[in-house]
Amino acid sequence: MRSQTDHTPSVGSVTDRRLSCLLRHLHPSPSSSAMESDRTISALPTSSFGSDSVFAHVVQGPEDAILGVTVAFNKDPSPIKLNLGVGAYRTEEGKPLVLNVVRKAEQLLVNDKSRVKEYLPIVGLADFNKLSAKVIFGADSPAIQENRVTTVQCLSGTGSLRVGGEFLARNYPQRTIYIPQPTWGNHAKLFPLAGLSVKTYRYYDPPTRGLNFQGLLEDLSSAPLGAIVLLHACAHNPTGVDPTIEQWEQIRQLMRSKGLLPFFDSAYQGFASGSLDADAQPVRMFVADGGECLVAQSYAKNMGLYGERVGALSIVCKSADVAIRVESQLKLVIRPMYSNPPIHGASIVATILKDRNMFDEWTVELKAMADRIISMRQQLFEALRARGTPGDWSHIIKQIGMFTFTGLNSEQVAFMTREYHIYMTSDGRISMAGLSSKTVPHLADAIHAAVTGHLIAIKIAMSSNGIGLKLKQYYKLLLLLLLMESTFQDPSTCRVTILRLQ
Repeated sequence: MRSQTDHTPSVGSVTDRRLSCLLRHLHPSPSSSAMESDRTISALPTSSFGSDSVFAHVVQGPEDAILGVTVAFNKDPSPIKLNLGVGAYRTEEGKPLVLNVVRKAEQLLVNDKSRVKEYLPIVGLADFNKLSAKVIFGADSPAIQENRVTTVQCLSGTGSLRVGGEFLARNYPQRTIYIPQPTWGNHAKLFPLAGLSVKTYRYYDPPTRGLNFQGLLEDLSSAPLGAIVLLHACAHNPTGVDPTIEQWEQIRQLMRSKGLLPFFDSAYQGFASGSLDADAQPVRMFVADGGECLVAQSYAKNMGLYGERVGALSIVCKSADVAIRVESQLKLVIRPMYSNPPIHGASIVATILKDRNMFDEWTVELKAMADRIISMRQQLFEALRARGTPGDWSHIIKQIGMFTFTGLNSEQVAFMTREYHIYMTSDGRISMAGLSSKTVPHLADAIHAAVTGHLIAIKIAMSSNGIGLKLKQYYKLLLLLLLMESTFQDPSTCRVTILRLQ
């Protein structure tokens, strides 16, 4: 038994010595020996002792042009604010919608005690892939019956485009992809990251608010042999302008004669016209001729599964054995990118697509969403006409799908945001799905004010004190005239209005 005078170190004294040793290493005294100095621990750049972050040089990135609209909207305390920027469907009450058939499918999945949370294969859920191909190509598609289609589950439309782009960069001899001008903002960002060079072809015609079909044909005619061409399957984003079926046939003939490879982005099937088959017709025209193509699908809009990130990439090949090899290469793209896709959203889609009653219920709900958007177009057009808003606004009812390209310029958009708390992208694109019967009048008032505001300013300037315009005022007036002429479909309407104001 040890006496109390024993000098065996206690736990506390050992801890104290360890702390003292650590402090000597971190803050060595000038009298420390050379050996102790060599062993001193210095603060490395990634340690907590450094004064600056190794990421201190990183600059603030810009807000996404579309998602940034929502950020600004959320900061606005106004009770009348309206978000028409992001493409997400809203009910007549302005609320997000979860389809009844989606809730039913989820409940079935929850009640199925045999379901597990194991990893999916690299290519995703087999039923989902098989059924998705039938939705876009048709159940009786020869390409499907001949096993010439390979389909892989991806992370919604964006992921499908990225996987397809990287596959082409690795396995296709032509690495240039032509995208329409304008197009969805992410197209120009994701394809270069996938390894493709991006060029544009003419698509939208500002004076008519319609399709520049001649420009489109000329640009595709001059594209190099075998170039990849991105095509919006329906409901072109952001313009809402689609080719007619006759124009699609001309596009198909031109592309096949030039050996151009079609890459369809199908984000709105069924959401444009209310018919899955009608909205898939351009894709099926290209598949029917026996040629090859790629199709990126998304269930974000037509099933309301925005946050589930559910999509598919299908590649139609010339033969079944080629399709098998293509799938093997798609696996090599996906595995190091995200390994395999999530299971829940794909299970919802597969549950709905393989049950006839649930499928029919989905198509009814889908058509109801499409019809409400069409109704919003008609209401907005009539509201502008009732207000006598200068210009021809018929493009609102001629365009199709979720978005309308209003023709408003960035100054007018900024005015509407500042004065009316209406948020949209600076190019004048608005989401028709974000409107309701209650908010249409507010939007119409804002558009009317934005368009006519310059005219009122000119009237005041020209009548002020009954004196003539000074040279500086004259140039200001000329600038306003140019701004307005860029807004109206018919510039003569602008000039006539100004003459009347005089």
